[in-house]
Amino acid sequence: MARTSEHYVIVGAGLGGSLLACLLAQDGHRVDVYERRPDPRARGFIGGRSINLALSTRGITALDEIGLARGVLADAVRMPGRMMHAESCELTFQAYSARPGDAINSVSRGQLNLALLEHADTCDRVTLLFGQRCVGADLDTPSVGFMDEKTGVTETVRADAVIGADGAFSAVRDALRISDRFDYSQSYLEHGYKELEIPPAQECGVDPALHDGFAMAPNALHIWPRGGAMMIALPNKDKTFTCTLFWPFEDLVALDTGAKVRAHFGRHYPDAVALMPTLVEDYTQNPTSSLVTIRCEPWNRGRVVLIGDAAHAVVPFYGQGMNASFEDARILAEKLRGGGSIEDVFAEFSRARKPDADAIADMAIENFLVMRDRVADKAFLFRKRVEQAMDRVDPARFTPLYNLVSFSNMPYAQARRIGGQVVEQAERLATALREEGGERLDDAALTERVRAMIATLPAAT
Repeated sequence: MARTSEHYVIVGAGLGGSLLACLLAQDGHRVDVYERRPDPRARGFIGGRSINLALSTRGITALDEIGLARGVLADAVRMPGRMMHAESCELTFQAYSARPGDAINSVSRGQLNLALLEHADTCDRVTLLFGQRCVGADLDTPSVGFMDEKTGVTETVRADAVIGADGAFSAVRDALRISDRFDYSQSYLEHGYKELEIPPAQECGVDPALHDGFAMAPNALHIWPRGGAMMIALPNKDKTFTCTLFWPFEDLVALDTGAKVRAHFGRHYPDAVALMPTLVEDYTQNPTSSLVTIRCEPWNRGRVVLIGDAAHAVVPFYGQGMNASFEDARILAEKLRGGGSIEDVFAEFSRARKPDADAIADMAIENFLVMRDRVADKAFLFRKRVEQAMDRVDPARFTPLYNLVSFSNMPYAQARRIGGQVVEQAERLATALREEGGERLDDAALTERVRAMIATLPAAT
């Protein structure tokens, strides 16, 4: 049963807020979206410090509800696996899944945000207001105060409900923080990050014919694991790669001269440095940014609720920050369609979604350790081969954790529980197989050996 038309104020016109505005408008509600930054359609995208985004099933499912998934994917670069760069410059490709159709998709945060804003602007019931800084929220009314960045004039806006989609340092969440019995924590990784670029092939001396104009193989997430640190690179449609260096924060800051930067990259990333003609300029001009995990509870108070990074900022190492925010929007809109008071719907959304947010926050930190320390480890890689063999033999019983997170809409907490059991089972099989020389088997032979071994294993539940 459809809800009566209501008036929602969404604070934040980023990815999650823009998508939710479209979903609510489709359901017949009036939505005003307030954003602190200027309209990016007029001035070009002005984003935060941003790592390229990996769009996967959860995000695609949400985008499909407003008819944008096909267009977004057309502008994305498909990545069915990761390409490992050893210090010796040896390359190794590792597929994410045994299923050929599974892949994550490299998308531009700026272009995706523009696409969502353009779509929102076509919705008769959505009003976009830029240059409006949130300066406070009244949880009881509910209402929000906004200051016009140009004029300095402040106004108070009342609505049937207020949704905070204003990012990791949310002003709406600040209003919740000073209310009674609100739990909040933030924790920073020791590591920070620096965004860099690899230009198209012809700009860095690579034959454009080798990789269709890219400097490296484009259909992969490139990783330079270095034990305690790493660099990654994601392909863009314009033939560039967006590179992100993850290194202890203080060490990043200590590279304060061009000579130090060149020496550091020459030592740790010799194959990459040859492809980065603007390395020193990029390193010097781009900010050194922090990596934070934010947890809070409850996400709601009355007719005010948080979604996305405002409720659960996560580090980027599972590629799920955007996907989780999109999933928040889809699930919240779905719950609102079910009827009941706004207060009850917001409370149920917060209760149901919080365990999943905690699960992906934990998995993102765990996957950082995997990416930087274990993806080049032979025992780890063999276990992953065993996982994929189990999936080929009986996908209904033994879907790997990565697949459940990235290629399904299973709730994150459930995916972590079931996928964790599969990891444990694969580890036991891998140990037994190594003792009989199983590491020398090709994929077909390994799959048949696993088929014979898993008959006695219980299904993950």
